Amino acid sequence: MLSTVTPTVTPTDTAQTSSPSGTTQPPTTIGRRKTSHLKVVPESLELREQIRARCVEVAARLDKNHPLTKDEMETVARQLLEQEGMPEGYLGWVMVVLSSEFWRDQIGAIPPSRRLFLLPHCLKHAEGCPADYDEFGMNCKKCGACSIADFRTIAEEMGYKVLVAEGSPVVLKIIVSGYVDAIVGVACLNVLEKAIDKILLAGIPCMAVPLLSSDCRNTSVDESWVMDMIENLTTEPAAAQTRSYVHLLRAANDLFQPEQFDRLAVRQRGSKPIGPANGSDAHDQANGQTDAQAFDLLGGNDPIAATEALGYDFVRRGGKYSRPFITLAAYDALTGGRGTTNEGAASINSFPDAVRRAAMSIEMFHKASLVHDDIEDDDGFRYGQPTMHRRFGLPTAINVGDYLIGLGYRMVSRETATLGAQCAADIMDCLANAHIRLAEGQGAELLWRDARDRRLSPLDALKIYALKTAPAFEAALYTGVRLAGDATEYVEPIRQFARNLGVAFQILNDLNDWQGDQNNKLASGGDVLGGRPTVLWALALASLNAADQAELMRLASADCELVPAERVRRIERLYRQAKAFDQANRLIDKHQQRALEVVRDVAPEALQRLMIYLVDTVLERNSEAPAAVVPLSQISSLPMPTRS
Repeated sequence: MLSTVTPTVTPTDTAQTSSPSGTTQPPTTIGRRKTSHLKVVPESLELREQIRARCVEVAARLDKNHPLTKDEMETVARQLLEQEGMPEGYLGWVMVVLSSEFWRDQIGAIPPSRRLFLLPHCLKHAEGCPADYDEFGMNCKKCGACSIADFRTIAEEMGYKVLVAEGSPVVLKIIVSGYVDAIVGVACLNVLEKAIDKILLAGIPCMAVPLLSSDCRNTSVDESWVMDMIENLTTEPAAAQTRSYVHLLRAANDLFQPEQFDRLAVRQRGSKPIGPANGSDAHDQANGQTDAQAFDLLGGNDPIAATEALGYDFVRRGGKYSRPFITLAAYDALTGGRGTTNEGAASINSFPDAVRRAAMSIEMFHKASLVHDDIEDDDGFRYGQPTMHRRFGLPTAINVGDYLIGLGYRMVSRETATLGAQCAADIMDCLANAHIRLAEGQGAELLWRDARDRRLSPLDALKIYALKTAPAFEAALYTGVRLAGDATEYVEPIRQFARNLGVAFQILNDLNDWQGDQNNKLASGGDVLGGRPTVLWALALASLNAADQAELMRLASADCELVPAERVRRIERLYRQAKAFDQANRLIDKHQQRALEVVRDVAPEALQRLMIYLVDTVLERNSEAPAAVVPLSQISSLPMPTRS
């Protein structure tokens, strides 16, 4: 029989230890965290119903003013399982059910027409399925062979937007674009685990019914639960409204949509926008053309206006717009934090245009650095398209990058009258300092790349990272805080926080290079073949014996006779022999811990929460990575349930 005791929140993760002072300390040894054993679905419907009833009771006692992190949700779920004497293997399933009950009332207050109903491909019967696929997912046909069409028909009749697809990126994009305000869905525990961090942290109302297996073919689900989820949610206002970054994420995205972008960044040369209005296949047609032909195809702009057209197009083409989000969110945090409330959209609409333009300037600098970085690394793709220099030639790409730098400064300098001379000067000085440090870090990398001796110490690699990556985070945070008023007390905390966040992010980027990504790197090992200095390279050299060091240097040389795939395979073997990947993960943990230590002393709470959110999202690692070493409940006073 299930008891009625509500679990307390105390650190139960064996990956953490407590110091005598009671503060959470990093573990002495950190390995990659395995989670496959935590994804067991309770065997019977009766048992699942019992556990869900218990989750309903626990969720009712949670403070719903703030979203829970995955670590906090895990703590509550572990307590529940421990008190009920149930196996740890149910942990992932319980976390999903508990999270769903946390959000139930708030989703019920959102009209069905503003909800997205997400269904997985694997509910279909694999044999003989007549459904077609398009860029949005599976276009289901009602044939009676599976339950997808039944669920879809009922949901669409109620007004839901329905998508048969998987993956958090497409869902987050739909949410940020403003089409829906809540998500209900069906997915396996593997997919839900990948999505839960971003969804929970951003404060996006969501519910899910886990599939009964993760086989990905002809699987099943508790159909009565799905019907209850889509049909029986209330439509009354929720008693509590959880703070959410959705409105600020949307505001950052909206800055670069055509209407607002052209209003805030007025085209001085009258260039024509590049896009569907001038031919939906214009980008593809431009590949391989001369500059003159490409400019003609991309909107018919005259030579003077062409640079403006190319620059504006690149800024708007893609990316997460995370830096403008940081600036807007920091400004909001220092001016009352209303942007994360239920009235967030209205509050953000009242932000001065000078604040919006300053946020946009950070993206201009970022995009300029991408153009130049792609040139220096000779990368082939950016945002799923050929890079600027590959499409339009090296001189044009350099010039477009330079143009974006000037545009970034102009976005701030022309707001001097509104911001005040001192505020504008402080922001410009911060941006200039960030720009200089970025160039210094990139310059150090280029000098190393051209040197005969490719030896590099881990400390030197980290110094380069601190110069290359940290300044953008620092500039985005400082700009938002300075726009809200005097920022003197925040200068040093922001600098230390950004340094550790930036270094950890760059190390994580090194690790991701060995996995590839969907947009920019189509194969693993690109950094080492491209001659870029990484902390992995430095760690390997520091750990290998002389013979293996020489072999590593030979494999990375452009003169190596082996084909690239074989070179990468052998380099990876040496990296693993040196335990470079494990050491890199420990370095991420170290700098993540240091960033969170800075956060402890930051006020107000709204800014503290933003900085924690940045750590958790910027340093998002795959499911096998170790969890954050300092849970949010150890840093700030988040009300949590206690024993009755």
